[in-house]
Amino acid sequence: MANEEMDGYVPSAVEQKWQRLWEARGTNTYSREELENAEDPFYNLMMFPYPSAEGLHVGNIYAFTGADVHGRYQRLRGKTVFEPMGFDAFGIHSENFALKIGTHPMDLIPSNVKNFTRQLRRIGGMFDWEHSVDTTDPSYYKWTQWIFLQFFKAGLAERKEAPVNWCPSCMTVLANEQVVGGECERCGTPVEQRRIAQWFFRITDYAQRLLDNLDRIDWSDTTLKAQKNWIGRSTGAQLRFPVVDADGVETGTNIEVYTTRPDTVFGATYVVLSPEHPLVDSVVDDGLRAPVYAYIDTASKKDLVARQKMDKSKTGVSTGGFCRNPATGELIPIWVADYVLMDYGTGAIMAVPGHDARDFEFAEQFELPILRVVAAAGDDADTPLEEAYVGPGRLVNSGDFTGLDVTESVEVVTAWLAEQGCGDAKINFRLHDWCISRQRYWGPPIPIVHCDACGPVAVPEADLPVVLPRVEDFKPDDSGVSPLARVEEWYRTTCPECNAEARRETDVSDTFLDSGWYFIRYPSADFDDKPFDSAITKNWLPVNTYIGGNEHAVLHLLYSRFITMVLKDMGHIDFEEPYDVFRAHGLIIADGAKMSKSKGNVIVPDPIIEEFGADTFRTYLMFLGPFGEGGDYRPQGIQGPYGFLHRLWDTAVSADEGQPDPDVERKIHQTIRQVTEQLPELGYNTAIAAMMECLNVIRSGGRSAVRAEIEPLVVMVAPFAPHMAEELWERFGHAGSVFDGANWPTFDASKVVESTVQVAVQVNGKLRATISVPKDAVEADVVAAARADDNVARHIEDKDERRVIYVPGRLVNFVVG
Repeated sequence: MANEEMDGYVPSAVEQKWQRLWEARGTNTYSREELENAEDPFYNLMMFPYPSAEGLHVGNIYAFTGADVHGRYQRLRGKTVFEPMGFDAFGIHSENFALKIGTHPMDLIPSNVKNFTRQLRRIGGMFDWEHSVDTTDPSYYKWTQWIFLQFFKAGLAERKEAPVNWCPSCMTVLANEQVVGGECERCGTPVEQRRIAQWFFRITDYAQRLLDNLDRIDWSDTTLKAQKNWIGRSTGAQLRFPVVDADGVETGTNIEVYTTRPDTVFGATYVVLSPEHPLVDSVVDDGLRAPVYAYIDTASKKDLVARQKMDKSKTGVSTGGFCRNPATGELIPIWVADYVLMDYGTGAIMAVPGHDARDFEFAEQFELPILRVVAAAGDDADTPLEEAYVGPGRLVNSGDFTGLDVTESVEVVTAWLAEQGCGDAKINFRLHDWCISRQRYWGPPIPIVHCDACGPVAVPEADLPVVLPRVEDFKPDDSGVSPLARVEEWYRTTCPECNAEARRETDVSDTFLDSGWYFIRYPSADFDDKPFDSAITKNWLPVNTYIGGNEHAVLHLLYSRFITMVLKDMGHIDFEEPYDVFRAHGLIIADGAKMSKSKGNVIVPDPIIEEFGADTFRTYLMFLGPFGEGGDYRPQGIQGPYGFLHRLWDTAVSADEGQPDPDVERKIHQTIRQVTEQLPELGYNTAIAAMMECLNVIRSGGRSAVRAEIEPLVVMVAPFAPHMAEELWERFGHAGSVFDGANWPTFDASKVVESTVQVAVQVNGKLRATISVPKDAVEADVVAAARADDNVARHIEDKDERRVIYVPGRLVNFVVG
């Protein structure tokens, strides 16, 4: 390098050059044949962005850079790395913004995608732009519609009426996760409840399999825990409480309840129905219909999330009706309360106030009986309860089962109830079927035709895509139907089966369906005649590593797992888990809060890159803190990485040929070992720190480096600063990209071991010096070196030396009088 041009580091010039060369050479793109025949393939996936009008912010760049570093590292290790990028561009965010600024989303989204593409190219991502996807492109959503049809034909897609959260401002259905404090997370409007006929995917059919497979995938612990909790498997029993008439005679109607504690049925003193329960009308006393129906109307205006809150005051109304406790035979009252949800369990509960906090509060508020049926050791069975007891103990006041320990009672009592014909053991899940309908405009039309004679009929696959028409008046209204229902010339059609007049489905599908399969489409994005090519899919999937935000721990990740399982069962693919490894990245904090538009603390990357360069910006973001935790963004912090890369450049371009210094070589091999261990674990910040320390050793004392010392460091920096690494690699005389071939340096274990050790020297227990001595030095030599230190000599001179304590390789302590 000594005879190379000794010019300074100009990030913009280097980055523009290499971005141009990458594109011209196709460095990061693969042909169809290359994908089919790739050896040692590694699919490196990151969550594709929603292309907002504001463009990418620093938090987005943090996520993409961390994933890109991982992909570039794998490529340097010799893997054939496929790293695609696309755009999750349908959905309510785009539609609402388009309405706000008065621009049609069909005009807005292409310009947003263009801006995002510019920004993503600017940061130097290793993206294969030949295999990009845009969910709003008919060539993509044609296959999203095809997936819907596969589910429909398999009986996994069905249309049914269900209670949903409704935002009267956004005028659409909201998932429970999109309701915060009873308000729409997007606009802050109080949420209502409605019953609307919608399309659902029967994900509950796969609940147990989705749960079981969590034990065999390598995902972040927080993500696995979130999915387990969301699926929510519980073991219990379904019990039947016979409804009685005014004379106490059983009517033949039963209230079915699911409980995880059937052994406490002897303490059930009332039953509660959800306001939406179909039996309410038949059990309510005629004299109480007015207050009951008024209560139901009030409950319908509350969102489903707020109704489940434990800390809210309990409300309810008596129906005046009764049912029989199947264990005691006693009549107990039937109430209606909004804390019971129709879509959880059976929509009815047996209330055991002695041993459930919500039931206890409700019973106290409405002066209903509270009976103890579980007692801790030493507690009296008849002592009144001051709060619900939920701990261990034995059954009391429970007939023949009194005295039975609760560790055995669930199974024993369940079996007895089954013998009596009033209950059965059952496994239940918190998971509900996936509602994929949206009553908005900006989404893929659901490919169904409604025929009066034939019912819902699938659009023939040959007629896909059902193209979303351009509708100038796409603003939703409060009717609960999609804007497409106002476009008669579009929805009027003929039935594919009987050719009679029919009507297209006017709901569009949920954006989570778009993103639930995009990773399968990427490698086959250039195929027009199939959603995914079997040979390419077999070679590249499942995804090796997926890096993304933990805010998608449940919905997106769970839905994509479900879609993959279904496609596997249908024989379309040969794997059932989409991602071998998933790692959640942390969040960027700015001004003490998560970076977001709503917080007003968004930092735009463009001016930072303009001033410091993409490589410096990438390195700084990865240096902020552990990648899985995130870090606090401080503008002044970028100076450290900026200086580091400039020093690395200066050292590299001035390096000569020659033999490395043994001490420097040892540090290099130690650094190679550390960085090689830490990068696969996403330990980016500590790896960068190690490389900074290594560079300091190489430059120590103003010495000039030799190429054998600096070249390994350039390669290790390459995942973080790819443009600079490419330029220096070329200047070292190498042909082609630094990322082509297995160029990652290896360490020699024999050269990692230190030849010297640092020994602390104390006088009367106080540290006076630290000396460096040969690792194999004998005690006499170490003590002599300690005495020779000026500071130590000053503290022991003219003193009575009583003894010398020596700990090999660690400590010398002079005890003096």
